[in-house]
Amino acid sequence: MIDIERIRADFPILQKKIHGKPLVYLDNAATTQKPSMVLDKIQDFYAESYSNIHRGVHYLSEEASAAYEGARETVKNFIHAGSAREIVFTRGTTEAINLVADSFGRAFVDEGDEILLSEMEHHSNIVPWQMLCERQGARLKVVSFDDDGALLTDELKKKINERTKLISMTYVSNVLGTVNNVEEIIELAHAQDVPVLIDGAQAVQHFPVDVQDLGCDFFAFSGHKMYAETGIGVLYGKEKWLEDMPPYHGGGGMITRVGFDRTTYAGLPYKFEAGTGSIGAAVSLSAAMEYLKEIGLENVSAYERGLINDAAARVEDLHGVTVYGKNADRCSVISFNLENVHSYDAGAVLDKLGIAVRTGKLCAEPVMEHFGVSGMVRASFAVYNTQEETDRLIQGIRQVQSMMGR
Repeated sequence: MIDIERIRADFPILQKKIHGKPLVYLDNAATTQKPSMVLDKIQDFYAESYSNIHRGVHYLSEEASAAYEGARETVKNFIHAGSAREIVFTRGTTEAINLVADSFGRAFVDEGDEILLSEMEHHSNIVPWQMLCERQGARLKVVSFDDDGALLTDELKKKINERTKLISMTYVSNVLGTVNNVEEIIELAHAQDVPVLIDGAQAVQHFPVDVQDLGCDFFAFSGHKMYAETGIGVLYGKEKWLEDMPPYHGGGGMITRVGFDRTTYAGLPYKFEAGTGSIGAAVSLSAAMEYLKEIGLENVSAYERGLINDAAARVEDLHGVTVYGKNADRCSVISFNLENVHSYDAGAVLDKLGIAVRTGKLCAEPVMEHFGVSGMVRASFAVYNTQEETDRLIQGIRQVQSMMGR
C-alpha cells in the first residue's frame, strides 16, 4: 500500500506555490522531482566523500570509487542484470542509445542492412539510427501503431527479415503511455537471431523490470526520470555484445595502456566510460533506486495504475477534449488537445493555475504526424501525485475552455 501523505512529505518542492497556487506537478515524463533521501545523499557525498575515482590511492578517492561502484551494483540488482560488467554508466538514455548506434553499428551494420523502429519512438530513439544509416548505407524501417496507440505486431512480424540487424523500441511511449509487449517483440526478434534494444526511460520508475526475464540485448534509461539527478543514465548490454563492440569514446579510464604505437582498452564496463563520469549523479541514482525499493515498485505500479486510469477516463469524458491513444495497457501519461485551443495556450493557462504540464511536439514529431496535429498537452503522473491533483487538472481544463470561449 502507498502512504501518499508520507511520500509527498519526502519531496520538498511539492510545498511550493506557483502564481500563488499550490503546485500540481504533472510533467514527470520530462523529469521527476527529487525526494529528501536523494537530496541528502547528494549533499553528504559532496560534503564528506567527493573526489575523482579509480585513479587515486588516497582515502577520498577510494571512498568515492567505492560509492560509484556501489551505485553500479545497485543498478545491477535493480534491473536484475547478470553482472555489473553489463552496466555502463552514461549521461542518460540518449547517450546510451547513441553508444549502441555507434559501436554496434560500426561492428555489425553494413550497407543494405536494416534497423527496425516503431512509429511511436522518442526522437532519441530515431535520430541516432538515422545517423547510423547515413554512415553505413543502411535503411530504417518503421512499424506503425493504430489510433488507440497499440503497436501493429503483425506488421512487425512482416518487417523482420534477413537484413534486420537490430530492433530498437520503446517500452512505454512518452506521448501515448502505451506499454508495449516487449516480451513478444523480443521473442519475435530472437526467433530470427535479431538483437533488441529497449528504451526504458518511461518504464523503470513505474514498474519492476528484469532484463534477464525480458531477454533483451540492450536496455537504456535515465536517472532524472526516476527521482535522481540529471547527467546520469544506464546502458545495460549483454556481455556477448559489449565484448564485441568497439569503444564509443576515447580517453582516460577506458584504457589499460596508451602509447603512440598502440593503445589497449580496458575490460567491461570501463571501455565504454571514457573520462570522468557523473560521480555524484551516480550516487543519486543509487539513492533513488533505494527509495523506490523502500516503497516497493509493485506498490508504485498498482497506485499509479489506478491514478492514471481514473484521470484518463475523466479527461476523455470532457466535452471538446480529444485524448490520443486509448490502449488498455497505459502507463503514466495522458496526451490531449482542447478543441480550437492551441496546446501552448492551454499549457500557459494551466501554469497560471499552478499546474505544470508539457506542451508541443513532445520530442515525438512522427506521433504528431500520425494524428495530424501540431502539438499536444501532456499530463504525466508519478508516485507522489494524487486524486486531488487530478481534480485540479480537470478543473483547470474546464477553466481553459471557459477563458478561451469554447
